Amino acid sequence: MRNRIDIPAGLYGITGEAFSNGKSNLRCAEDMIKSGIKIIQYREKDKPIREKIKDMKEIRELCRKEGVLFIVNDHVDVAILVDADGVHVGQEDMHPSDVRALIGPHKIIGLSTHSPEEGMASLDEDIDYIGVGPIFPTTTKDREAVGLEYLDFAVKNLDIPFVAIGGIKEHNIKEIIKAGAERICLVSEVIGAEDINKKVKKLNKLMKNRN
Repeated sequence: MRNRIDIPAGLYGITGEAFSNGKSNLRCAEDMIKSGIKIIQYREKDKPIREKIKDMKEIRELCRKEGVLFIVNDHVDVAILVDADGVHVGQEDMHPSDVRALIGPHKIIGLSTHSPEEGMASLDEDIDYIGVGPIFPTTTKDREAVGLEYLDFAVKNLDIPFVAIGGIKEHNIKEIIKAGAERICLVSEVIGAEDINKKVKKLNKLMKNRN
């Protein structure tokens, strides 16, 4: 088994124009990067593929220039095309072993998990990190919330970096921090903010004051 590629702790950024209050994916990526976020995932469900590719090429170049990891959601072929740093897939998407066969050993693979069983199964896969969630009810994922119980299980039992995700907001992030998560994603709370930089600073302050 290859050594896992390190995933930075802190906030994990995800795009999505349906949740950004009119801001483009590129604008959101720019603002997140300026705010100090070190990993950006391009996730966009509804755009035509040519527009997605245009977005990804622009964001990929921005991330490369700023030393930020760039992950593509689902689209393994486009991730290869734009030379992304990695791919994130779900339980119903291409199997991680098939993704690895396509992208090679030096790229990152993330896998969404939604239960202790899926979390434990992920330990046998050639992946670098998992998503744990959705913790709370959320409009960004069409799936029931798994609650804090799975997060607690992940902290205590899963020897793999994970990102807590799903329904996390400024008002409940302390619960996620207290549970022990070191990587946290807030989608609409960040990209939907009127001032992304201001929002990220507030969230970072909460994460630093873990007690």
